[in-house]
Amino acid sequence: MADQQTQLWVGIDAGKAHHWLAAVDDTGATAWSRKVPNDEAAILTALGEILDLADEVHWAVDIAGTASALLLALLAAHGQQAVYVPGRTVNRMSGAYRGEAKTDARDAYVIADTARLRRDFSSIDVPAQLAADLALLTAHRSDLIADRVRMLNRLRDVLTGIFPALERAFDYADHKGALVLLTGYQTPTALRHRGQARLTAWLTGRKVRNPDSVVATALHAAKAQHTELPGQNVAAGIVADIAAQILALDERLKHIDQQIRHTFRTHPQADIIESLPGMGPILGAEFIVAAGDLAAYPDAGHLASAAGLVPVPRDSGRRTGNLHRPKRYSRRLRRVFYLSAQTSIIREGPNRDYYLKKRGEGCKHVQAVISLARRRVNVLWALLRDGRLFSTQPPLARPA
Repeated sequence: MADQQTQLWVGIDAGKAHHWLAAVDDTGATAWSRKVPNDEAAILTALGEILDLADEVHWAVDIAGTASALLLALLAAHGQQAVYVPGRTVNRMSGAYRGEAKTDARDAYVIADTARLRRDFSSIDVPAQLAADLALLTAHRSDLIADRVRMLNRLRDVLTGIFPALERAFDYADHKGALVLLTGYQTPTALRHRGQARLTAWLTGRKVRNPDSVVATALHAAKAQHTELPGQNVAAGIVADIAAQILALDERLKHIDQQIRHTFRTHPQADIIESLPGMGPILGAEFIVAAGDLAAYPDAGHLASAAGLVPVPRDSGRRTGNLHRPKRYSRRLRRVFYLSAQTSIIREGPNRDYYLKKRGEGCKHVQAVISLARRRVNVLWALLRDGRLFSTQPPLARPA
């Protein structure tokens, strides 16, 4: 370990509390292996020891998220570049080494040796402040939406147990007035006793749109049930509490959406991204986070491949031309292009025309949307390359 090496490959099995770092030389022999706490002083000490062992050090990590954020930032501050080795690759490569033990030290060694053997892993760049802000905001928004879905499911389940007619009467995911009604009235008896006039005035005072329609629908459901079910009073209180939580969560989501919109529009290419039909500020922010540095995609095909929109051949012997859906791609990037393509076909235009063309050729809805998403990758990549806004008119050809 005291001999100076020419090159070392360091594998990092990242964790929340600590990391395990293992360094191998050009023969695959372990030159340094140690458990390092996820602390700045400890990481800097390990970093100095490893850099003293070789003239050139290559770094590889299996997690590129919050667990390794401090480590990656310290590496970048010292001019060191790390590559990302996916966990699936580490899992499969582990079977190529002797033994069946599963330890952090062994995983770190496998990561290091895999990085030594393969040179095609993508590098990890510490995101700029804007990209980091968007990543945190979009991740927080996804968590809030997941909480909202869970609470809506719980609301429907409890309400079905005491008032199934009212549960069927509204789509609570998109009907704020129905949620406001549930904060005050949850049982058929309470609705009938209150009456149409007083219910309408109560909803009007809470700024509910079309209160007459909401009250009429609720009273129609109340007149269909005159039986009180066991646990009705307790369940009614639970329904009111959940409905109030969903309304409060909707306000938080509005605030987050405003933050994302304001932050996204400070990006130098925000106008170009948002000019593409179906690509609003929310999906645009998620695109920036999922795509990363656009310089990493030399052409539109690479961007489409990263999004899983390019079929992968599966040929063997005389069997050729077999294509299947890829397994390793960015789910988040694929979601951005799929949702934006699906949104773009709502209005008349070239996107809807292309979608209808694919449907006319016999494609199902999902197939047609994926085909449109692949076509839109080419358009967005060209817009970003040329630095121009989307237009239905093609740009004028310039002389070479």
